[in-house]
Amino acid sequence: MLLSLVLITIYFREPASGGLHGVQSTGATVLRPFEVAANRVASPFRDAYGWFSGLIHAKDENADLRAKLDKVTAQVIQNSTAAAENADLKRQLHYIHSPDFPEDFAPITAEVIGRPPSEFNQQVTIAAGSGNGIRVDQAVVTADGLVGKVSKVTGHQAQVMLLTDPSMKVAALDLDAQAAGLVGHGQGPGTLTLDRVKKSAVVNPGDSIVTQGFKLGPLSSIYPANIQIGYVSGASLSEVDLFWQVQLSPRVHFDSLRSVIVLVRKKPGR
Repeated sequence: MLLSLVLITIYFREPASGGLHGVQSTGATVLRPFEVAANRVASPFRDAYGWFSGLIHAKDENADLRAKLDKVTAQVIQNSTAAAENADLKRQLHYIHSPDFPEDFAPITAEVIGRPPSEFNQQVTIAAGSGNGIRVDQAVVTADGLVGKVSKVTGHQAQVMLLTDPSMKVAALDLDAQAAGLVGHGQGPGTLTLDRVKKSAVVNPGDSIVTQGFKLGPLSSIYPANIQIGYVSGASLSEVDLFWQVQLSPRVHFDSLRSVIVLVRKKPGR
């Protein structure tokens, strides 16, 4: 240690041309090739380390950005869904308070929580049941028109058979032709037909079809009169036919139902 201190003292006191400076210069010259070689050998490893470090950082940053994007996307979808539901409920509320709503009925609004299981079993599940006053065979509508009827009820849920179910038949009226018939399942998904319309009637595309309804003393139909069903999209008649062959386009979009209104008949005197 003492020797080191002596050498350092002599090194800093002697001129640049001194012996210790010469030894340092010679040592640096001798060791320079080894330093260059070491740098060349180490350079790929340093580059590889930098590449892997940058790659890991980029992956972490990418994962963070993906998480943020997923969060924003989910929020956009949630906001869009909430806006659509709000608009749907406003339309239903406007219909309930409009002159078109059947006066002998009280409304029960319910969210649709189950979709049709198949083309041959066109039923939806709603989040309201007997505890809410819903019973089998009550008519179900939206602001657009007739949806169907209640087919099964539990305490807090109910099944609604849609107009597009093959087993559904509803007495209907062509308002323009003043011709009665039966609305039922159509030939294609989401379509309807109007059967039993007499040949003497004049049916044209665009005619408005509504529920016929009836009320005779204490007896009345399940469906109130003048609930919109659809409009005539096509009608044909041959010489041998006894009735019109009428195709309908429904007013209700059955594949995008969000909420419905169950019509509960008011008690006498209310």
